[in-house]
Amino acid sequence: MANLEQEVGNLLRQKGLTLGIVESATGGLISHLITNVPGSSDYYKGSVTAYTNEVKIKVVGVKEDSINKYGAVSYQVAEEMAQGGRKILAADICLADTGIAGPSGATPGKPVGLFYIGLSHQAITYSRKHNFQGNREQNKLDAAEAALSWLKEYLISLK
Repeated sequence: MANLEQEVGNLLRQKGLTLGIVESATGGLISHLITNVPGSSDYYKGSVTAYTNEVKIKVVGVKEDSINKYGAVSYQVAEEMAQGGRKILAADICLADTGIAGPSGATPGKPVGLFYIGLSHQAITYSRKHNFQGNREQNKLDAAEAALSWLKEYLISLK
């Protein structure tokens, strides 16, 4: 039985698509999972771990206005991270995440465990909101799994 990152890799290979990743709250975990698969260099371009707002803005191309208006943990920023990452990594598809892993960092309306995942492909960018209930490590794992599950679902949906 293939694991999720192997299934994603097989689908990317079948569809002839490349993948880039921009991670914030998962800190490189999604990239780690992807590169655990032998042969992932066939489809995986690389990643940016954009942990600070400064890196999100200066490296990935997130608008400072978006962070000021909506906060770093928002669907707007997740989508801009995915779009920016797709450009700078020259990838067909880019996954991105931003969130509050915990145990601190919560703000009114933004609890620990809140994550936004972005996915950008061609001219379309999507985002999904998740609320995870674990500790810091579990929230990061749950977010990485949610991102890869969504990517798998998305790739299967492509004709």
